[in-house]
Amino acid sequence: IDSVLILACGTSYYSGCTAKFWLESIAGISTQVEIASEYRYRDSVPNPRTLVVTLSQSGETADTMAALKHARNLGMTHTLTICNVATSSMVRESAMAYITRAGVEIGVASTKAFTTQLAALFLLTLAIAQVRQRVSPQQEAEHLRAMRHLPLALQAVLALEPQVIAWAQDFARQQNALFLGRGMHYPIALEGALKLKEISYIHAEGYAAGELKHGPIALIDEDTPVVVVAPHDGLFEKTLSNMQEVAARGGKIILISDAAGIAAAGNVAHRTITAPACDPFVAPLVYSIPIQLLAYYTAVLKGTD
Repeated sequence: IDSVLILACGTSYYSGCTAKFWLESIAGISTQVEIASEYRYRDSVPNPRTLVVTLSQSGETADTMAALKHARNLGMTHTLTICNVATSSMVRESAMAYITRAGVEIGVASTKAFTTQLAALFLLTLAIAQVRQRVSPQQEAEHLRAMRHLPLALQAVLALEPQVIAWAQDFARQQNALFLGRGMHYPIALEGALKLKEISYIHAEGYAAGELKHGPIALIDEDTPVVVVAPHDGLFEKTLSNMQEVAARGGKIILISDAAGIAAAGNVAHRTITAPACDPFVAPLVYSIPIQLLAYYTAVLKGTD
């Protein structure tokens, strides 16, 4: 293969958007991510040397299934489904399958399905990087060590529940919210907005932080909470300038970052949640948990659970 095409809907699409950063920066392979319901209805340029990856919790998502068949009809036969249900239609239709084994997903707002898809996509990235000789054995070992650290990091995030509940009490009174992120954390911001909309019925939008000044900033006032997903990485200073723009307009910032990011932000944030320090490549898995918990507890407080 010389490229990757990821097809998915909803929350699975956001996990694919995160994987694009990994696949291009670690494996060095050109990657496109498409909403399945858009891809199946448009004219595209097929490449038989593309790996077509379909993502689905159930493996029965009609649009994603149709998009898979459409890609195959265009001559793209290298197909892989990442799915939580081993007996699903999508698994049977694909040449290869990776079963995430997340257990039964009992809520409509896929949560553990999202994080296990991210884990699977990170391993896929390492596999392709290995085949393409883009990672040394030492680099691969470091990435795998970061993954093995994830259970501890996620336990540390789950321990932040009391802070998230207090945060949700503010949110339950709101009508609108914005979620901001950069790089790999832009899709995580989109995921946070989707979860809040889906189960609490609060209008929420996710934006790439740099896009804020190109229109959306006009919506910000003291009644608009702005959730910023920003570990202290190479993009933090850029995101901090966006937070300062929000603060200048009276917006209330809720910052999710590590200890270094919280310290660097100073007093710009109204509330902060300190996530554990972790490898920057696997950070999206860690940062997805607090925003999922926010949606859950907001829904509970509003009685919409």
